Amino acid sequence: MNWELLHNNLIDWYEKNHRILPWRETEDPYRIWISEIILQQTRVAQGMEYYHRLVTRFPDIQSLADAEEDEVLLYWQGLGYYSRARNMHKAAGLMKNHEIFQLSNIEGRKSKVESRKLGDDEIFMALRSMPGVGDYTAGAIASFAFDLPYPALDGNVYRVLSRLYDCEIPFDTTQGKKHFRKLAEELLDREHPRLFNSAIMELGALHCVPTAPDCHTCPLNTWCKALANNTVELLP
Repeated sequence: MNWELLHNNLIDWYEKNHRILPWRETEDPYRIWISEIILQQTRVAQGMEYYHRLVTRFPDIQSLADAEEDEVLLYWQGLGYYSRARNMHKAAGLMKNHEIFQLSNIEGRKSKVESRKLGDDEIFMALRSMPGVGDYTAGAIASFAFDLPYPALDGNVYRVLSRLYDCEIPFDTTQGKKHFRKLAEELLDREHPRLFNSAIMELGALHCVPTAPDCHTCPLNTWCKALANNTVELLP
């Protein structure tokens, strides 16, 4: 498989077609984390208002940690699944002095890399240890904020991978999660993980949709085994 051409096709599609979203316009790990917690079980259109509401009232992790839980829940009101807000507040208290979030005010990816003392795996594991953060969210923050080579497997990415590899294994099983993570690791553009993860997530959200995807204009159709085998509508 020509990985470089695949990566270039996907990223070129993304740069021409992606939605402008505020959490994509920043490399601040705090704001990216807030957006990912909101979007765990909330659509982008609904989550946008809450993202602006939360980062306006709590512009950094210290202000969130210092707030009373009741106030955080008040600003969360209407989003549901309140355990997300409770975990977010708890994580802020635990992580407010962590180096990861001290880098929030450093401009530019290069400056972040030069300033941090933690290794890539240490950053990922620190993120993964936060209440309410699983493998997907840790990978998303690591790649979007620090450009680290970790996959971010949300539902949209699982769908793209299942069709790209024509894979029938259910991704909500232990076997499936391991298998799809292996595929994601193989596919990941390690030179541009931030861009790549953004692109493959957006492809699943806008183009490789659950029903009636426009496969003939898909940037990955050359490599899509499900398209070749006429199984796109059957997957995942």
